[in-house]
Amino acid sequence: MPSIAELQKRIGYSFRDEELLRHALAHSSYANEHRHEVPGSNERLEFLGDSVLGLIAAEFLFTHYRHLPEGNLTKLRALLVCENSLFAFAKEIELGCHLLLGHGEELAGSRERPSIVSDAFEALLAAIYLDGGLEAAKAFALPFLREGAEEIAGHQRSYDYKTTLQEIAQQNPGELIQYKLIQATGPDHAKVFEVHCFLNSNLLGKGIGKSKKEAEQMAAKEALQIMGEKLN
Repeated sequence: MPSIAELQKRIGYSFRDEELLRHALAHSSYANEHRHEVPGSNERLEFLGDSVLGLIAAEFLFTHYRHLPEGNLTKLRALLVCENSLFAFAKEIELGCHLLLGHGEELAGSRERPSIVSDAFEALLAAIYLDGGLEAAKAFALPFLREGAEEIAGHQRSYDYKTTLQEIAQQNPGELIQYKLIQATGPDHAKVFEVHCFLNSNLLGKGIGKSKKEAEQMAAKEALQIMGEKLN
């Protein structure tokens, strides 16, 4: 197993109290099998880390995404701190390799289990917070949050054409985007849908897809292209 020193080098933070780090890495299965080696599992640290991460993420989004209303900020924060995001962050620092697992969890391949690894990421953040304070926790978490937010925003711009079109329309009060199913052809197992996108009563775009939703997205995409929007 990689050493504690290797992990500290990888995360760019040196602990004054390395026992905090060991505690953050200790899964409940390990804590139960090695009661005298660690003060307990990382579950309490994970609880604290969840709140610390939420605060850091909220402040980051509030500061850097001033154009977004509260509802959008809430959705973006939820995506940033969800299990999938935290698992991706943890993989960047190879956190799974450093986890302290019980025998059964080791055999079960839990070093690659998203729920366990993402919880450990939050526990690690809490340990940094307790050892070095909020600024140290921010220094660790913010690069991940920036990267995650950019990826999410890019994904939404690339694939959620309907939302992008709606946001543009909302900049002009009274403008209404509507989608109309023109036809659905083919057998039930392989239907093709055609949808037209209208701005008020004006045809903006046409889309074809294997589902009504896909056709709506394609119609919105064509509308955005006609409007001169640059799409990925």
